[in-house]
Amino acid sequence: MHFNPYGGAAAELAVRLVNAPGDRDLAALLIEAGYKPVGTVGPAQAAELQRWTARLDEIFDAPSVDLLNALLAETTSRPYISTHDGRAPHLHYAAEHAPIEERVKAYTAAGLAELFCAAPDRMGRCARDGCAQVFVDTSRNGRRRFCSDRCANRVNVAKHRARSAPPRTPALAPAAARSGHERAN
Repeated sequence: MHFNPYGGAAAELAVRLVNAPGDRDLAALLIEAGYKPVGTVGPAQAAELQRWTARLDEIFDAPSVDLLNALLAETTSRPYISTHDGRAPHLHYAAEHAPIEERVKAYTAAGLAELFCAAPDRMGRCARDGCAQVFVDTSRNGRRRFCSDRCANRVNVAKHRARSAPPRTPALAPAAARSGHERAN
């Protein structure tokens, strides 16, 4: 499924932030995600982005208009059209020279809001017990339940083994107990 830049790349950045370990270098994560311009991410900005990431995480459990509107209200969003770096005209939701944390907050909130409006059932949390990863479902049929093929395979292999396993019989009791006789002292 094709999403516009905010519903696609921005929502994917939200996924990367939520799934990243807490000690992850956020500047490196933003660069890997293709977010521009990054600049520096100082300790105060990193702390704010970690707080924001916890807010984004809430969305994947039960996306709703109220939760997404609350996220949007927390940003300094002020949409405008930009043509930076020779790119075609596209929307920005925060000033290009705003602090990195403000730009990332506006970008990810707008991306999740756009995704929710277009396809609210396309964001979720992995269905494998013990996995807390989140995802944006870009599959053709929109029926993704797992964060990765690895998690899907683990669940499917476990289900297959459970179906294929021979029935378990209770442990046999000692011979005296089975025959009903007890040894007298």
